[in-house]
Amino acid sequence: MKWTYGTLALLLAGLIFKLDLLVYTMYALLGVLLLSRYFTNAWVDKLFAKRTGDQSVAEIDEAVAVEIGVQNQGTHAIPWLLIEESFGRAAQVQNPQRLKIEGQRLAVVSLKPGEATALRYRVKFLMRGYYQLGPLLLETGDVFGLQRRFRIETSPLFVLVLPKVLPVQGYNLASRRPIGEIRIAHRLFEDPTRVAGIRPYQQGDPLNRIHWRATARAGSLHSRLYETSRVAGAVFLLDFHRESFPGAPGALAMELAVTAAASLANAVFLTGEQLGFASNGVDAAERVRLRGWTAEFTTRRDVPQLVMPTARGEYLRPVNVPTLKGADQLRQVLEALGRLEPAIAVRFDQMIQETDLQLRRDATVIPVLGKVTAAIASALGELVRQGYTVIAIVILVEPSSLSNGGQPPEWAAMLMAQGVEFKVIPNEESIPNVCAEALTR
Repeated sequence: MKWTYGTLALLLAGLIFKLDLLVYTMYALLGVLLLSRYFTNAWVDKLFAKRTGDQSVAEIDEAVAVEIGVQNQGTHAIPWLLIEESFGRAAQVQNPQRLKIEGQRLAVVSLKPGEATALRYRVKFLMRGYYQLGPLLLETGDVFGLQRRFRIETSPLFVLVLPKVLPVQGYNLASRRPIGEIRIAHRLFEDPTRVAGIRPYQQGDPLNRIHWRATARAGSLHSRLYETSRVAGAVFLLDFHRESFPGAPGALAMELAVTAAASLANAVFLTGEQLGFASNGVDAAERVRLRGWTAEFTTRRDVPQLVMPTARGEYLRPVNVPTLKGADQLRQVLEALGRLEPAIAVRFDQMIQETDLQLRRDATVIPVLGKVTAAIASALGELVRQGYTVIAIVILVEPSSLSNGGQPPEWAAMLMAQGVEFKVIPNEESIPNVCAEALTR
């Protein structure tokens, strides 16, 4: 556009001062500009692109092949065409590296009428996450560089990479005694609020066990049977606040927390018990739905501002998978963990106190923490006082946080003061053995 304005200005000056040579030159330049504008618009309007990769779920270390075909459906040859696939640079430069790209994501080609070309590349996912592949940028222009046009083609492909699940050793599957499920079968711990049935009186039954109505009907003493008190299943509460994973080891600690939660959730699921999950992190799929996807290109930095809608500021709610039994319960928890992103809106203690988590009293509450504060310890202690069984998993990748001159560290003292049991996970190697000791109360 600036070339057109400049040409018109010089043409007007030539007409005013009767500079014939300048006038003829500007007429010729104006004609070239108009032709360039026409052909550039015709070229870019006749481009068609199609993405063939459609895999939406992958595992860690799995590679996904993507192919994007681009065809010139017009009647004019395109002298040059820049093709670039958008990719989030943060995922490529983050330490540790989250993905590895093999193949061509950017090319400059020329296309005859009806001719087609393709971009082919493979993405190897090194860590769990919710990854956006695309969209595609197509840009062309005249050979003089006077006119350039671009368009965005193909909707992004989103790939969910599930978290790593490690086998949890040290528990007997037949006895159903991993973290998250504790069954106490001794009659001393029967629950008098839940009647399981009626049986004939046996010597030694206390008077408060006798069912007088059944005794009157049968003409002989009968006693009540009560269900055994138990804690069945687990709900995992993952603290994914950015401030809970500070410093350089924060990214590693986050992924370790996700791996621990996924592995223990799998162990509980294998027992057939109920399973739930909640976190103050952000669901990446919900973020995309509310705020739109992003576009990052190396050749045109103004594209995101030109093609993306203004981000909306809807509140992103904490992630919550209700505590239930079911064949797909583990899948829901793993998918939620795979899409989870750190957030700053809701602190962990606020999530427990203010968010409607609908915790089940017959399920163990297992908070997975990257940092223990007085507020978090107090919130967990309040759950204990309300009658919940709480066993905290503390992620500590820094050995200096484990001991304090023979005395328990400050974070451990805060948990113990609130009556909260805890276990420490310093690395992935310790996850399989976190259930090695049977938990009782």
